[in-house]
Amino acid sequence: MADLFAWLISFFILIALIVLVIYQLMCLADLEFDYINPYDSSSRINKVVLPEYITVGVLCCFYLLTGHWIMSLICAPYLYYNVRLYRQGNHLVDVTEIFNLLPKEKKQRLFKLFYLVFILFLSLFWMIYTSLDDHYD
Repeated sequence: MADLFAWLISFFILIALIVLVIYQLMCLADLEFDYINPYDSSSRINKVVLPEYITVGVLCCFYLLTGHWIMSLICAPYLYYNVRLYRQGNHLVDVTEIFNLLPKEKKQRLFKLFYLVFILFLSLFWMIYTSLDDHYD
């Protein structure tokens, strides 16, 4: 039963991460279609970048603490990428370069979104598998 709760917690953490990435994509799309100015767009994106990075770190550590080694290894490249961006200082969106980097930023966040959806499907699979396994025991 505890394993099922662990999968539920990871499910909600993944939903929160997906919402943060979709919010960033919406800000970039608004900027692309001139609904918002570059300063507002970059400030909105930069406000959620660090919470996203921290949440990914918490999720990876949560998988380690609950003994889900495979899921932790699957989350590790995403965590490594975020840490590398943070250490290089490329984690924040620059107001002056946002139009030049718009396609790159959108591709980066789309890749993150697809990666998180993949992890979400794996988490859902293991949650259903655990609940069925608990039901038969």
